[in-house]
Amino acid sequence: MKYKAICSDIDGTLLNSIRDLSPRLVQAVNRFPEKFPVILASSRMPDAMRHLVTDLRKHSQPLIAYNGGFVLSSVGEILEDVSIPVALVEKILRLTEKSDIHISLYQGENWYEEKDDYWSQREVKNTKVQCTWMKGLDVVDLWSKDNSGAHKVMCMGDSNEINWLFGELHFAHANDLHLYRSSDTYLEIAPKAISKATGLRKILAHEYEFEMESVIAFGDNYNDIDLLQSVGWGVAVENAKPEVKAVAKEITLHHKEDGVAAVLEKLLLQV
Repeated sequence: MKYKAICSDIDGTLLNSIRDLSPRLVQAVNRFPEKFPVILASSRMPDAMRHLVTDLRKHSQPLIAYNGGFVLSSVGEILEDVSIPVALVEKILRLTEKSDIHISLYQGENWYEEKDDYWSQREVKNTKVQCTWMKGLDVVDLWSKDNSGAHKVMCMGDSNEINWLFGELHFAHANDLHLYRSSDTYLEIAPKAISKATGLRKILAHEYEFEMESVIAFGDNYNDIDLLQSVGWGVAVENAKPEVKAVAKEITLHHKEDGVAAVLEKLLLQV
């Protein structure tokens, strides 16, 4: 087989309309050899990805979490650890103090929430992970003690307020931060130095004897563009952003119509 690994985004790409893995997808994945890697690449935290690896009947797979800011090997070794400096995290919190924007803070295996509201409960439901309840500035104090920071800052709220925050941060920190608009009401913030593609390169260099050209990757959103451009075959689902479709070598069905499974089934016919 020309391709030796699968790398896929999760939300809006791999998951179906009920935010789960379809039986068709699981069956397709399990028709590949046992040692064929299926590498998940997401803005999610690691624990919000592990249950999907298990559901795919795969074990000990590498993970690209936080869009590449935190990368784990198949045995859990940290291969990449790039975070937003704690001073910049504090600036984001201060900037949004007088707004209704909800802020979630992520570092490694930890997820911190200040408010038990619609947004936090939505994330608990979608990711199947429980958060730690702690005020944002208390988290900043905690991180300041060891000069660490956030692998991801997620901002959720009214689209007009999210637009305002995007503009403020883009103007002041375009060279420091990746600002991902996953929807009108979501803004995901990550360090500028990383991407899903940089994370995949780390994994391949550490664990496998093949290059990016041997990987087939799937995505739908702006944070997938670099990944799809960097691998041997980049596939966009039908619901992908126009900019993602523009760089893809193939456009498959909508994620709600098992677009990833359709491509994998076609690939299996070539074996």
